[in-house]
Amino acid sequence: MQYRTYGKNGFKVSLLGMGCMRLPRIFVPGASEAQVDKEKAIELIRYAADHGVNYFDTAYGYHHTTSESVLGEALEGARRDKVKIVTKQPFHTMKTQADIRRNLENTLRKLRTDHLDVYLIHNIQKPYWEDIKKRKIIEEYEKFRSEGLIRGIGFSYHGQLPAFKDILSFYSWDMCQIQQNLIDVDHEATEEAIKLAGDKGTGLVIMEPLRGGSLASPPAQVKAIYDEFPIKRSAVEWAFRHMINYPQVSTILSGVTTLEQIKENIEIFSKPDALPNCLGNEEKAILTRVKAKYESMASIPCTACEYCLPCPQGVKIPDTFAKYNNGVMFGTFEPVKRQYYFSTRDKQDASLCVACGECETKCPQHIEIPKQLKIAHEALKGWIE
Repeated sequence: MQYRTYGKNGFKVSLLGMGCMRLPRIFVPGASEAQVDKEKAIELIRYAADHGVNYFDTAYGYHHTTSESVLGEALEGARRDKVKIVTKQPFHTMKTQADIRRNLENTLRKLRTDHLDVYLIHNIQKPYWEDIKKRKIIEEYEKFRSEGLIRGIGFSYHGQLPAFKDILSFYSWDMCQIQQNLIDVDHEATEEAIKLAGDKGTGLVIMEPLRGGSLASPPAQVKAIYDEFPIKRSAVEWAFRHMINYPQVSTILSGVTTLEQIKENIEIFSKPDALPNCLGNEEKAILTRVKAKYESMASIPCTACEYCLPCPQGVKIPDTFAKYNNGVMFGTFEPVKRQYYFSTRDKQDASLCVACGECETKCPQHIEIPKQLKIAHEALKGWIE
């Protein structure tokens, strides 16, 4: 296993970190929710810990708030002393200042530990960043650190570069966690965020390096590009090596579901050349072509200009089209079905469209929006959380 320094914190972490958002699940017929297959999940976690992975990432809400408990049971005892446990508290659970402490205490009980190695403010978003500052959430976390309940303070982020820069520069964070992969280098916080975190000495953790698993099974047109390279690699390894190449990255999270996946991942991250700057010019050119090929396969020509918004029914039109296009591009709708589930839960999904036509008159791409929303909804619906 390759290890890297965790930013300015100084300690070493495995380059491969295990994310606990996609643990194996059991589906009960007729049930509206799935539950973690605890036996298989514990086997996965312990295998990772026993084969060099020393960084485990979870969060309050994962698997209907059960992920922390499963991770705690799996790592209790001697394994706990050998690993770093990182979890997150979302701002929406911090109704009062007392809630912040109460949530941490509950998390520590579930994880069966007396401290967290890093505690994150989960998924900071631009609309409530100002409230986080006004509520002095970071100061509450600092109290926890002074009491020895947490060792480091960080944040996770899905969003664009400007807000990321503001958040990163506001405080001397121990770490930050962002989505990046070979498709998102100019999306989300972008490649520039990686360099900014490195310049500041902040531990940098990458989530979604396989884009929810979408990059693991490429369509034939993409596989053909990979196969041109003389060294044969799986699409998974190509995607991981894209992130391994950045020297600023401390840990790359993989949300494994099967024992075969964690074994494959450990093998990739244990190779002698799984090092910073591991990609040559030919390999970078291949990844550029792969990205372009994926993007050329989008079927709805939405540019996300948002002229169609606001929708009178609250439908997130460009977001729905983006999810649908991702499913088409990657040849599987399973990863984006989960994302769409949250749009449905928040009453922003395409089923609410009444075909009023208001959006269609505003669209500069002349998309038949109500018709395409119906198609997208049929492809995206059906996720069981």
